[in-house]
Amino acid sequence: METDLGLLEWQIKGAHPWPIIRMRVFHELTRRTGIHGAPHPVRRTPYDKAALIAKHVAGIVTRSPFPGRYDALVVPHPRKPNGVEIYTDELRTTLGDTALILDSGINGTPLPGSKNLDFFTSAAGAMHPRTADDRGIGRALEKLTGVRIPVGAIVAREVPKHLRLRTLYRALLKKHRIRTVYLVVAYFHQHIVGAARDLGIRVVELQHGAISPFHLGYSYPGRPVVADQPDELWCFGSYWTDVADLPAGMRTEVIGATFLPKPGPKDPRRVVFLSQGTVGSELIQTANAVAKQHPDLEVLYRLHPSERPEDYAIPAGLQVSTGGSTLDLLATATYQVGVSTTALFEGMALGCRTAVADLPGHEYLDPAIAKGHALLMTRPAELTEAPLCDDPGSYYAPSDLRLAAEQSQ
Repeated sequence: METDLGLLEWQIKGAHPWPIIRMRVFHELTRRTGIHGAPHPVRRTPYDKAALIAKHVAGIVTRSPFPGRYDALVVPHPRKPNGVEIYTDELRTTLGDTALILDSGINGTPLPGSKNLDFFTSAAGAMHPRTADDRGIGRALEKLTGVRIPVGAIVAREVPKHLRLRTLYRALLKKHRIRTVYLVVAYFHQHIVGAARDLGIRVVELQHGAISPFHLGYSYPGRPVVADQPDELWCFGSYWTDVADLPAGMRTEVIGATFLPKPGPKDPRRVVFLSQGTVGSELIQTANAVAKQHPDLEVLYRLHPSERPEDYAIPAGLQVSTGGSTLDLLATATYQVGVSTTALFEGMALGCRTAVADLPGHEYLDPAIAKGHALLMTRPAELTEAPLCDDPGSYYAPSDLRLAAEQSQ
């Protein structure tokens, strides 16, 4: 459909809508088909919303990124387990006071001392038409899948927001004479990437999760030219550099990972199921079946940070795990089971025997399964056949991020 409708060449007022909405359309399609649930649900009460608006207004003065002088811009990930943003932590330390840290408080808690443009981000999307021309995408998707997606409404909301924010960020980057933009999750920050592109500023994206041929934030079969993409993708290990066709011109560099703990003493009875919102309800049933099949094992169901215990009906044989670090838990586990979560690759590097539940999304792990680093588990009895990964360094190499950051200054 992308090729047939010429979506990568499509423009509205100078913006390329398709890369902006591609992941959003994917999430809507998988949710409405029932294949996946919401990946990272955000829950707010009316009081939460009012408090957020008040914080945005106050932030115009207290968290404005325009004062000062910086050489680099860093946009971290909103997820911060135990208060630490693991993907840019070492980078921010290396860059020190030369970097402007722009960290939104809309879907998470911003880092201490960071700045943001949250008021303008929210305001930019407040006014828009109800719908717009979708270039035939909605009709084509319905023909392919039988599911109707309101693509016109997504275009009408996202394109004006992108254009407004792109203008604002252009002014910010010019004011500071930023030389390099470092960011996490570029496919949801294309207004920043586009502003940097307009000014000829280098853009580096730091890997934050699993990349695969099925990830619509990264995978563009045939490596076509795609508007508003980073110059570089800094990866955890060599596996990620060619597992998907990245856009034309985007190069990769292996910078390793600093955030993995050392594998601890392994509990031979411990099994950790790694939940994720997209398939949580089905994965719980798999975990329950494993617990019944292997009553001698301790089966822990580890919730994703965006999930709550009350989201699910937990069977009696399962223990729900919510506190502490997921990585520390995996460091002590003998077995891990999941579907497509990045934590499965982290668990391989931490010495876990890895089973992939046969649920929608397991295709993300197909290359690892083919290498013998994981087992596609179709029956609960197969858990104990799960293999150890004999090449964890291909997924998570020793960190070289500090050197890469120093060389880029």
